[in-house]
Amino acid sequence: MNNLTFDSFNLQKCADGLLPVIIQDATTLRILMLGYMNREAFDMTVASGHVTFFSRTRQKLWTKGETSGNFLTVKEMYSDCDSDTLLIKADPAGPTCHRGTVSCFDTPDSEGFVRSLSALVKRRHSELPEGSYTTKLFIKGVKTIAKKVGEEAAETVIEAVDGNRSRFVYEASDLIYHLLVLMEQMNVSLPDIEQELLKRHP
Repeated sequence: MNNLTFDSFNLQKCADGLLPVIIQDATTLRILMLGYMNREAFDMTVASGHVTFFSRTRQKLWTKGETSGNFLTVKEMYSDCDSDTLLIKADPAGPTCHRGTVSCFDTPDSEGFVRSLSALVKRRHSELPEGSYTTKLFIKGVKTIAKKVGEEAAETVIEAVDGNRSRFVYEASDLIYHLLVLMEQMNVSLPDIEQELLKRHP
């Protein structure tokens, strides 16, 4: 929880003394919703691990998902630079918006799709549903998966050398998918790769 407390925030800058809270999907990085917290809601969120807000209309606490089951499980919490807004990265158990949509903001569904695909690959590895191509790859093991990555990489290179953009996009998509499967097999996540790239950034 990054050792944040409610007293870490400058509430004098917050309307009605309530802390604005932005909820972001920890996997896809998509912004899901905006809510508000008082001290009790903040403390309950930290204690339970589920996001709890203070409802300005009902003037009471409410834990997101308490009726729908679509809880927001806290992964990380950050203050903004002015200490008057809280960012919570969370794992949503289902649609966040009351409309039944993923987010309360109508941003394109393509946002964060690679991360969504990575999460799906992870679920396939855990559940191994019958009939899934991804399941078949995991059952065959790392040698088969690695071989597919090599094949798709070669096909991507061929299309790049030939200057065939549409075929390059197709083959590069195959390559990225199979690489995500291999990463899952090796217990490596996208954040792991990002951290390595960040270390190399000047």
